[in-house]
Amino acid sequence: MPIYSMTGYASAQTELPRETVDTVPTGPALRLGLEIRSVNSRFLDLTFKMPEELRPHEAAVRELITQHLKRGKVEVRANLESTASTEFAAPTPALLQRLSALQDTVHAWLPKANPLSVADVLRLTTAQTSAPADIGPSLLKLAKTTLKQLSEGREREGARLAQTLRDRLSQLRALAQQAAPLVPQLVEQQRLKFLERWRDAMALAEGTTLPEAAQDRALTEATAFAIRIDVAEELTRLVSHFDEMDDLLAKGGKAEGVGKRLDFLIQELHREANTLGSKSATMEMTRISVDMKVLIEQLREQVQNLE
Repeated sequence: MPIYSMTGYASAQTELPRETVDTVPTGPALRLGLEIRSVNSRFLDLTFKMPEELRPHEAAVRELITQHLKRGKVEVRANLESTASTEFAAPTPALLQRLSALQDTVHAWLPKANPLSVADVLRLTTAQTSAPADIGPSLLKLAKTTLKQLSEGREREGARLAQTLRDRLSQLRALAQQAAPLVPQLVEQQRLKFLERWRDAMALAEGTTLPEAAQDRALTEATAFAIRIDVAEELTRLVSHFDEMDDLLAKGGKAEGVGKRLDFLIQELHREANTLGSKSATMEMTRISVDMKVLIEQLREQVQNLE
């Protein structure tokens, strides 16, 4: 199943049927628009921005969205506008006379009230857009269409992110393979170095310490050093985490909360890479640890966008 990104955008519009009386259209032609934006978030955070006449249907749209989306900061915008010409219709003389009479009445009680301006008259005489009483089904249908577009976009982005994650995991595996043979080589080199130093010390000590005891001491020191720098367990755990992440990416949507689980595994990767660096006894091992941390941080940035 596909992996979904939390980042996406979709919009759709639909023409609403005009209200009729005895099959004669009476209301204005209306266009209903809906757009949904989503970005990454730890939880599902829904925000609605819509006209007041659409507010009664917010709960139904919210329930629909929660059925399809699990995580993300989601903003839903709805608008309702007339498709008629934007030119203002000339108010009739009767309407102007009525407004003038109302203004006189207001001034009789409130002499300091401002007179009506041309803009005020045009606003008062222009029909206001109002939502039809049966707009609910149309809004839900439009929401389903928009959600489908959003899901398709999030799926495409998720596929791109998953491929990026696989590429980074492949690079991390290569680094782990480079680190594996370094430890036994380093332990053997250090053992020989300890023995050489003890031989030099014995030569200066004029035989006050038995050679066998010196050699045992050198082996003990070499063993203690090998324990301090042994990163076999860290490398084993790293490979185990790589395998689990590959498995989650392969399962995709079948894995519940794939984004959160991957984020947890990345924390574990970072911990093992830190330990690898702290045990480092060579510049080569230090370089591998630093390169791993850079790749792990890149993984973290990408995983934070997965649902």
